[in-house]
Amino acid sequence: MFNKTSYCMNNRIHINGHEIRAIVFDWDGTLMDSAAAIVLCIQATAVDLGIEVPSDEQARYVIGLGLMDALIHAMPQLPQSRYTEAADRYRFHFMKHSEDLILFPGVMEMIGELETAGYSLAVATGKARRGLDRALAESGLTGRFHATRCADECHSKPHPQMLLELMDELDVPPEAILMIGDTTHDLLMGKNAGVNAVAVAYGAHKREVLEAESPIFCAENVAQLRKWLAAD
Repeated sequence: MFNKTSYCMNNRIHINGHEIRAIVFDWDGTLMDSAAAIVLCIQATAVDLGIEVPSDEQARYVIGLGLMDALIHAMPQLPQSRYTEAADRYRFHFMKHSEDLILFPGVMEMIGELETAGYSLAVATGKARRGLDRALAESGLTGRFHATRCADECHSKPHPQMLLELMDELDVPPEAILMIGDTTHDLLMGKNAGVNAVAVAYGAHKREVLEAESPIFCAENVAQLRKWLAAD
């Protein structure tokens, strides 16, 4: 179902009369099917540290935040002096899973369709730069995005810095850019930057939580997202 303010003209999405020229994607849980692995890695880290293991819901909530912010939220009882240790253990566990992670079905085709339509494409992620570069290479998406921003280069979501810098680099105003993500952190970052946002309900956060932030659309799967973006 299309939002009544959105329509397609000249092969581009228009929202409230403004043509969308750039699309920014979150990475984990939006393009890559990694949310379940991240939850397991957060929980394994807690076991290593000998502290209470976060529930699945607690661990899923922090996906999309920068690593340190995520660990602080997921493990608030941990002494400040141990968060560096926690980050090291998390990276250890994640590296064991990273080569097994894949893009959601249909993502590669969707990126190709958006390229053909002439959109500028970008990524705004809670991953560190090294992690995103590795994920891009392993997924075959290196060089497919015009700009990227990571949590070790900017303030963590939902601060708007990533989107503000991407708008500057891509030379697009807020009304011409669209943020797509699977968490409330993505949607709130969009709000804080004055940018329209689309939610995807197949990642870390549940549909009802996402819809509470009033995205212009909420996709149940990649196929539905592709259909909406193509206004097909």
